[in-house]
Amino acid sequence: MDLGLTDARVLVTGGGSNVGRGIVHGFARERARIAICDIDGTQAEKVRAEALELGAAEAEVIAEDLTAEGAGERTVGTLTEKWGGIDALVNNAGWSDAEFFAKDTDRGRWQKTIEINLFTAIACTQAALGPMRDAGVGSIIFISSDAAFGEIRQGIYGSTKAGLIAIARTVAKEHGRNGIRSNVVCPGLVLPEDENAVGATSLWAVGRDNVFNDKQIESLEKGIPLRRLTTAHDVADSVVFLSSEKVSRQVTGQVLSVSGGYSMP
Repeated sequence: MDLGLTDARVLVTGGGSNVGRGIVHGFARERARIAICDIDGTQAEKVRAEALELGAAEAEVIAEDLTAEGAGERTVGTLTEKWGGIDALVNNAGWSDAEFFAKDTDRGRWQKTIEINLFTAIACTQAALGPMRDAGVGSIIFISSDAAFGEIRQGIYGSTKAGLIAIARTVAKEHGRNGIRSNVVCPGLVLPEDENAVGATSLWAVGRDNVFNDKQIESLEKGIPLRRLTTAHDVADSVVFLSSEKVSRQVTGQVLSVSGGYSMP
């Protein structure tokens, strides 16, 4: 199916590793123009080359720390200056460092998680709304998580991801009159497909077993109705679908769990 995304101007934050990389690949297959924003410029350059091989009309790297003051405005401004506007924004930049809530008392850890997961999405969304309003159309996708609905050892992380849902629905209600759609995708656990799927700054850079070991994964799979883990490709398919004005023009303010049924919001 032609989703009408050929030459679409797309910004993917955290686009260098794992889920973000998969999302970039998804838009590349639709022949979109993609700006890959990531703090790890080296890894983002690798994903840029992959995107061009997969069919992206254009692909650019914006090496930026989106938690820095003014970074969201600079990033969106770079894209709009080059391509004259922005059609889709995917707020994917994120971080997690699991800990039991009672033990998670380090304020610095909280702030890091909040800054990366919540502030970056706020800044980029606020920057994108202007050009989208001017164009009278646009799609914003927030990558949340099943942790937003409450999970063990995910109290602070889940709180930030729940915050994204509130922001997404606020944007949908406030800016639908401007033709802007705002939706949420909540992935289940997505393991990196190989060592090329993550960069040096990714939370997965410490090694998969240090994030989720085989015993934890086996236990998780038993609670998934489809009995299989989510892949980055699965997430990308949903993001691309929701970003398409052609097939999702009447979809806004929605939360879609891509988790094999683990969560059903």
